[in-house]
Amino acid sequence: MPPTEHWWRDAVIYQVYPRSFADSDGDGMGDLPGITARLPQLRDLGVDAVWLSPFYPSPQHDAGYDVADYRSVDPRFGDLGAADKLIAEAHDLDLKVIIDLVPNHTSTEHEWFRAALAAGPGSPERARYIFRDQPANSWQSVFGGSAWEQVADGQWYLHLFDVSQPDLDWGNPEVRAEFVGILRFWLDRGVDGFRVDVAHGLVKESSLAEWTGPTEILKDPDPDAARPPMWDQEGVHDIYREWRAVLDEYPGPRILVAEAWVTPEERLARYVRPDEMHQAFNFPFLVASWQAALRREVIDSSLAATSAVGAPTTWVLSNHDVVRHATRFGYPPVEGRMLGIGAGDPQPDIGLGLRRARAASLQMLALPGSAYLYQGEELGLPEHTTLPDDHRQDPTWERSGHTERGRDGCRVPIPWEADAPSYGFGPSDASWLPQPASWAEYALDRQRDVPGSTWELYRAALDLRRSHGLGTSTLTWAESSEEVLAFRVSDVLVLTNFGSAPVSLPAGVRVLLSSEPLVDGQVPADVTVWAQV
Repeated sequence: MPPTEHWWRDAVIYQVYPRSFADSDGDGMGDLPGITARLPQLRDLGVDAVWLSPFYPSPQHDAGYDVADYRSVDPRFGDLGAADKLIAEAHDLDLKVIIDLVPNHTSTEHEWFRAALAAGPGSPERARYIFRDQPANSWQSVFGGSAWEQVADGQWYLHLFDVSQPDLDWGNPEVRAEFVGILRFWLDRGVDGFRVDVAHGLVKESSLAEWTGPTEILKDPDPDAARPPMWDQEGVHDIYREWRAVLDEYPGPRILVAEAWVTPEERLARYVRPDEMHQAFNFPFLVASWQAALRREVIDSSLAATSAVGAPTTWVLSNHDVVRHATRFGYPPVEGRMLGIGAGDPQPDIGLGLRRARAASLQMLALPGSAYLYQGEELGLPEHTTLPDDHRQDPTWERSGHTERGRDGCRVPIPWEADAPSYGFGPSDASWLPQPASWAEYALDRQRDVPGSTWELYRAALDLRRSHGLGTSTLTWAESSEEVLAFRVSDVLVLTNFGSAPVSLPAGVRVLLSSEPLVDGQVPADVTVWAQV
């Protein structure tokens, strides 16, 4: 484990999507006891912390990101006792626990919103949300369609996401005080930090000015375009300064992580200034395609931006909102985010995708700073690209008029045991999203202690990352071209071959780890090597 006083600066943090990680009771839905039972496997893999996506009470219109009660646990996942046990057992295993916080909006089932509807126009209860007598603009929802919804008495409320997710008004002191209380509730229970959903969206431009440009959040924004009035407003920084002061009262440290789709990197770095958040997700790195020059450019700009404010850089290749990188890299390079894949769409080259994914992961895990893993990537899991459309639950599918298949393909329950019901996800065959027949070959019990497996590659990389201090070292470029990207961190040379022909390693180096076997001492195409210099 990294030393306590700076554990987050170079931590490897593993994202658990609770409904798809492990099911303890056989109902087809993952839960907190299931996660707790599988924590030893995460300890054995070698991660430092676990980040849990939302497990709060919710009608689940957006997979739990529509929160009805921020101080409890949805019965689907367990109860507060199960949460306390998970936190305690994680700490016993030297794992930190980070939980999701969703402050931009609540569920329409939240007691505040119910009170707002009952109280009527002009009431203090409605002032917690953004109500108007008529739509203030023509803003569009991230999930498609209008961002305004009318209620029975004629007023309209703003929802940048699903209609069941009304936006809070962060200019209201009650809202600010409530979330300070929520932070303290979970800090007192022992959590080590919060991943803040839509961290750049809490504050809207005060006049709710008209905006006809794109509203997408899950898209690499144009750094040269005008800033939309609903994203990255200056007022968000005052909120995070207040939250940072709360977290600093607790031993730890406890951390704040921003999900902020903000460009250029210099604006993103403002979220991680010394008195604000600790980390921010590096989305330009996530969406960068498999090209040496582009990946070097993103690495350089990311390190420069965070260095200017004294913060660590984060690196991530997959999460619950994007097509898994083992699938993305099986297609020709594309700009920006893929919008989901269905059975009728062009299918990826599975072998090439996994080969490049392993190379990309080995490259990422050598970079200075903190790395995020998404459950199943250590197994080499691809996207479920043939998920039947009638099983889709992502609201994007319906609200886009069936033009965007959404994010269900990366959220399918993961396999643990090849020959068990639901591949070991739970004790029954039930699975809230259907698992593809190919899942057996990716199961953990088919990979553990198997030389060359993806799980063993990740385990070895995390062990070497720690023993060589890669996360706290300085990066120095060794070579860069259209076909090769090489850098040094600590005493390790990291070389990735993006070309089609094998390349040679420098004389005298000792190979520590390779994403695929070398051929006659040379690095084949789409392979990353760590070598001691």
